[in-house]
Amino acid sequence: MTIVRQPTRAGVRDAAAKVAAVLPATPLFVVEVRGVPVMFKAESLQPIGAFKIRGAWHRLTALNPEQRASGVVAYSSGNHAQGVAWAARRLGMPAVIVMPSDAPARKRDQTLALGAEVVSYDRMTESREKIAAHLAHARGAVLVPPFDDPWVIEGQGSIGIEVLTQVAEMKLPDPTHVVTPCGGGGLASGVALALPDAQMTIVEPAGWDDMCRSLEAGWIESVGDNPPPTACDSLQTMQPSPLTFDVLSRRGATGVTVSEAEVRAAQRWAAAQLRLVVEPGGAAALAAVLAGKVDPVPGMLVVLSGGNADPAAYARAIAPEAQADRQPVEA
Repeated sequence: MTIVRQPTRAGVRDAAAKVAAVLPATPLFVVEVRGVPVMFKAESLQPIGAFKIRGAWHRLTALNPEQRASGVVAYSSGNHAQGVAWAARRLGMPAVIVMPSDAPARKRDQTLALGAEVVSYDRMTESREKIAAHLAHARGAVLVPPFDDPWVIEGQGSIGIEVLTQVAEMKLPDPTHVVTPCGGGGLASGVALALPDAQMTIVEPAGWDDMCRSLEAGWIESVGDNPPPTACDSLQTMQPSPLTFDVLSRRGATGVTVSEAEVRAAQRWAAAQLRLVVEPGGAAALAAVLAGKVDPVPGMLVVLSGGNADPAAYARAIAPEAQADRQPVEA
């Protein structure tokens, strides 16, 4: 795609004001992990069950009347799909979403229920970007990528501005270290813009660590051949975008990976300690902290990015550990 501008902190502030006008703030919980108070941002409690509603709203409200009439095309495994569908319905716009054929049924059904048209593709053999670009051109629609877009990045960054308001009201310190799940990096880069003084750690599922490896190498790296299956469908990106990589690399962000068992343990912990349903990808940052891959420190903020878990897979994940870890991962 053609990059028309860079995402900015001013844009993040604008997005935060737009989001606050239509959505209540998601809860900010404080719970001790190994004796250290850690803040948890429950984006799993958004109306669509994930943070993606923020970037979708900021992007679609930036379209002019002519663009709104032609509608939008997006590609997503489910959470961005629902965010775009929600925003499009509220704005009276048509929306087409390109979704992988192995996307969780819950996410596909919710996207359809929000009024969007869904076009399926094979994640491993077809390019969702090419399919979406073709559809957008054919229909005269605006393409809305899930992370490679300055408005989307700024919208996701509204989480950080919202947290600053909440910590001031709760008399807590500003975040000093943010740990967040990472697929394409829209969430992490947006929060990095919103909280420029905080250390950033991104977390990916093992085998899908394109951003981790890119940050270590200093240039964009792709996922290796034959990446393993993972329950973290929302974090399955093949390589970072130039926009998100640029923001995170300039900020000196670092990354770690988590295993499927560590993700399941995090889902169980969130259910027991926070009374929250968190999907696998949404639990990745928490998994890294609980597994000791990121040490908890005062002022740490952990983003729980989504809660759209398949009911059957979720039931297996929060079962007693020995039983859960004998089960296959969520598709």
